[in-house]
Amino acid sequence: MIAFGLTLVRHGETQYNKDKLLQGQGIDTPLSEVGVRQAEAAGHYLQDIRFTNAFVSNLQRAIQTAEIILRNNVHSSSVEMVLDPLLRERQGFGVAEGRPKEDLKNMANAASQACRDFTPPGGETLDQVRTRFQKFLKSLFHRILDNHCHAAQHMCPSSIPTLPESLPPVVAGLADDGIADLLFHTLVVSHGAYIRVAVHHLVEDLHCSLPAGLKMNQVYSPCPNTGICRFIFTLDADVSGPRPTAVQCIFINRRDHLAILKDLD
Repeated sequence: MIAFGLTLVRHGETQYNKDKLLQGQGIDTPLSEVGVRQAEAAGHYLQDIRFTNAFVSNLQRAIQTAEIILRNNVHSSSVEMVLDPLLRERQGFGVAEGRPKEDLKNMANAASQACRDFTPPGGETLDQVRTRFQKFLKSLFHRILDNHCHAAQHMCPSSIPTLPESLPPVVAGLADDGIADLLFHTLVVSHGAYIRVAVHHLVEDLHCSLPAGLKMNQVYSPCPNTGICRFIFTLDADVSGPRPTAVQCIFINRRDHLAILKDLD
């Protein structure tokens, strides 16, 4: 078995975010000035964290954010940034793409559905987004084992640390919470709606354990721009390939690094 950390970051603010306009895959805009500052703040917050892999949505707002984070990193500036379309934002806004978020709420109300569950005509459903995330995880699990273990047998050296349930990760409100003793740590930069679906999958389908005292409305709350989530996966492998035997959430939507921006305003 092998344990690895996954730090999931939403991209920085864009002008569409600021103007509260719906932005999926069809609108590919860069970071705003505030978004760049947010990404720089996230990069400084994570600067001493060693990443062994980096996977990024191939939309430019995510690419910019990841480039800034890695450029600020003491250990991982040379880590290859793999662009993966499986991490793209939900193509779920369909005919509502580019329109005010209020329009989506009105469309959902007219269809007698909750806005968070509504798919406009021509949009990507939440189940389709979940399937994309499942495909990404499967690919990531194979890559972790192939890159860091004996690829031929998918067997890991006994010296590689795992995370037994009797030794829960240490969480002290620090940037390296949960990963200080892990050799392998993956950075993923994606999008708000995608991250929300990903968290649902980890909690509901993979039965991810949650930090004590964390309420479910906090778990499923919208991730802010450059909000940070962290999970630890324990993988095993058999004839069917790698599979997670345990998933632990270390924190959800952490935004400590954004406090410095408020202080500067």
